[in-house]
Amino acid sequence: MRPLDENNLNKSLLEFLPKERVKTRLIDRYAYASDASHFYLIPKAVVQPKTIEEVQKLFKFSQENKINLTFRSGGTSLSGQGVTDGILADLSNFWRKVTPEKNGEIVRVETGVIGSHVNISLKKFRRKIGPDPASINAAMMGGILSNNASGMCCGVENNSYHTLESLTFVLPNGLVFNTEKQNDYARFETEAAEIAKGIAKLRDEVRANAELVAKIRKKYQQKNTVGYCLNAFLDFEHPLDILAHLLIGGEGTLAFIAEAVLRTIPDLPHKATGMLYFADSETACNAIFALKNTGAAALEFMDRASLRSVEEMPGVPDFLKTLPEKASAILIEFQEETVQLLNETVEKAKPIFAKLPLLFEPNLSQIPAEQDLMWKIRKGMYPSVAGMRAKGTSALLEDFTLPVERLGEAVVDVQNLFAKYGYENGIIFGHAKDGNLHFVVSQSYATQADIDHYEKFNDELFDLVLNKYDGSLKGEHSTGRAVSAFVEKEWGGDAYGIMRKLKNLIDPENLLNPGIIITEDSRTHVHNLKVMPIVEEEVDNCIECGFCETVCPSRDYTLTPRRRIGVRRAMKRLENSGDSATREALLQDYKFDGLETCATDGMCATNCPVGINTGDLVKRLRAENHSPLQNKMALRAAKNFGLLE
Repeated sequence: MRPLDENNLNKSLLEFLPKERVKTRLIDRYAYASDASHFYLIPKAVVQPKTIEEVQKLFKFSQENKINLTFRSGGTSLSGQGVTDGILADLSNFWRKVTPEKNGEIVRVETGVIGSHVNISLKKFRRKIGPDPASINAAMMGGILSNNASGMCCGVENNSYHTLESLTFVLPNGLVFNTEKQNDYARFETEAAEIAKGIAKLRDEVRANAELVAKIRKKYQQKNTVGYCLNAFLDFEHPLDILAHLLIGGEGTLAFIAEAVLRTIPDLPHKATGMLYFADSETACNAIFALKNTGAAALEFMDRASLRSVEEMPGVPDFLKTLPEKASAILIEFQEETVQLLNETVEKAKPIFAKLPLLFEPNLSQIPAEQDLMWKIRKGMYPSVAGMRAKGTSALLEDFTLPVERLGEAVVDVQNLFAKYGYENGIIFGHAKDGNLHFVVSQSYATQADIDHYEKFNDELFDLVLNKYDGSLKGEHSTGRAVSAFVEKEWGGDAYGIMRKLKNLIDPENLLNPGIIITEDSRTHVHNLKVMPIVEEEVDNCIECGFCETVCPSRDYTLTPRRRIGVRRAMKRLENSGDSATREALLQDYKFDGLETCATDGMCATNCPVGINTGDLVKRLRAENHSPLQNKMALRAAKNFGLLE
């Protein structure tokens, strides 16, 4: 076997993929080195398979050449699941089919379709998918399934795992199975006999361990996306059904998901929304347990720092600035099928409101514009803090799940950690109904001192969540590189042993998205961190979330706004490190991919959470690249445009 240097790798991939879907140029590799997380790895190649047959060939190539393979759709993951130093299979340009069936009661989706596009297809049936992540306008179904995404109203019962009807997937050995086909159950037992028997053995091992069974049941009563979905071993009998549900939340480490059929839920048309204000965070969180009994669809907690971060947002009421220093809020929303049912639900909630120590009388609105403003406040916190962060730092967005009854105490502990480690702009918000909180802090990874500081904070926070509160380190964002070193600490040796055996059974060479969920590196969370050099104002504000990509005219041609900015940052890193040759190579390709093919229409700014118009950046860079003669000719043409026309 010839060694796979850059040239040989490209030639080998071209043997089964067309040239336009094999990307091994430097600019392509650097453009895909980032996802929405704080991790950074440069792939050896980027490929774009568009059929199951091509995926099978890609798996075979990976196995024969012992080269890592990672599948990625939207790249909105926050824990580093979508970056690799091996081959990155980009699914975002294809795999976009979505088909509602049975009057919208189920929906058939491929992995490259955007979550909100699925809901658009279901709108006429007044249905929607269960998962409702904040990134649904950019996140694609591959990530929503592989991360077992949930969201603000989803809870536990309506996530991807619990709404899965059937799944079509490709194993690393190239075998394809579809749980919709009854014949595939028998075929799985014969063609993948070793895997089928191995899963059955793991199932029996889990069920024979009473302590582990109790732990699994307890942990999945609340949001938990750490490790593999071990509840699959308890919820299903046949190995194929078990495996299909292990792929949900499996973060692309066990198989390639080609298609899923999901049960949908009603999209309730009538809503009542309001903000409940409390004197402090602990008082607000202590009210959650009672508020859950109102039947509210959403209970979103916001601490004072998070409220302060949106005070200057257009449309936000001025009284927000007058709230007490420690005041906190809970956004509450009721959803029902009819106005009558909605009014009845709100009336039943009033006695519970009356017993709470609220700063103001609750005012629930059924006016869409007012509801939109309240949700704008809630959803605007992350981008507001991200936009205000110091240049050269990342906006670190993490989440964890805690027992609801101890939420108030826990929020105070986390706020104290912010103070201890100097995160002055740190905010806490999230899905309090599920005990699932998010926080945002600004963090630099430019120096070893920065990394050491982050590691100490991270380890102390994780110790707090696991040992004091018996919580989960991830409720939504999944394990990724951020938590893989802590999976055993959270789950214990028995559970982690099952996960390790599962990975080894299906991917014995550990080539499929390695280091995610199962890792031998006890410090994965502080390796391959993304340094954010200071470049230009537009570039410095970018948080690389990928929200801009879905509306970019050149997304299927050259670069998206995120990738344009990512390459600008890469060139600055290379400049700072003294690698002028690589920087110059990137710059040459950037002229066409980055500048000439940008439509400069500003569409990216409409989706950008921090309002970046990459088109303005491109216009300025184009102007800076013009020679004095070119500028003189352009000015003359402009002054004589009537004649020219």
